[in-house]
Amino acid sequence: MDNEIGYIHHVGHVVHDIETARERYRHLGFLCSAPPYPMLSRKAGEPAIPFGAANMHVSFARNFIEIMAIVTEESHLPEDASPIPLQVPLAVLSQVVANIERTLSTISASLARFEGLRILVFQTDDAQVSVERFDQHEVGHSGVNKVQQPHQRVPMGVVEIDREDVPEGRLAIAEAPILETSQVQAAPMHPNAAIDLIESVLCVPDAEIEAYVARYQRYLGRGARKDGVAYVFDLKQSCVRLVPASRLEEIMPGETASALPAFVAYVVAVRDLDATRKWLENNGVRVNIEPAGGIFVSARAALGAAIIFRQAD
Repeated sequence: MDNEIGYIHHVGHVVHDIETARERYRHLGFLCSAPPYPMLSRKAGEPAIPFGAANMHVSFARNFIEIMAIVTEESHLPEDASPIPLQVPLAVLSQVVANIERTLSTISASLARFEGLRILVFQTDDAQVSVERFDQHEVGHSGVNKVQQPHQRVPMGVVEIDREDVPEGRLAIAEAPILETSQVQAAPMHPNAAIDLIESVLCVPDAEIEAYVARYQRYLGRGARKDGVAYVFDLKQSCVRLVPASRLEEIMPGETASALPAFVAYVVAVRDLDATRKWLENNGVRVNIEPAGGIFVSARAALGAAIIFRQAD
């Protein structure tokens, strides 16, 4: 692993209702941040209304799970959800509205296929270096976009993989945020003992598995190793696993993909797997056995995305 790509930065779970999703994640033992949601006046003189996507994070020390949903005036939002007024100059208001509507259309199209995982972002040490490598391997991309949240000390470089056929969802590369000293906090202690996001599982049509492996090799700048029925791209203490659809049940018994291709699951490492299983079962959650040695909650029980729990090294 001698290139700039490090670990999984985050995965994105697109859901119909953010309040329902928060309740479900809490039921599964995850602590979720209060979801902010954008407010915007779409025309001069009109009152601001919810417009865009709300999102909340299940945070770990180095990465996170993002849960996202479209919000409108009719949306049910948690009581502690925080409105974020968007201040947009009148001269560019129509352009901003059009951009948000285009994003919402993409999210809606994703939900029309299925509720589940639609985003995978990789950490990069240097976004510009990633762009230069993409150019060498003819990977379509957005260039480096600089994003800065209020708690970040410097802007974070983000590169979208686009102008490519990526039917599985949104793929991107992002730098790790550099936080203000006052914002640096210990990772939350999740009741289910989860401590890290370590794997994303992509299920693809059997006939296309080699094409997908070749494509991800271009994105990640490294080859895959064969691991049983799957092809695995090893990252820093994490990986991406590509599985042909006909063999999915061999790694997650009872699971099928609701559409192809699809990110069907993600894996979190836990401090104590026995304690995790006990917590889930005591909370009324059905636990399934993963042949690789972990346990998992089915996609049906977790809003379209199976969650695998494995003992941390």
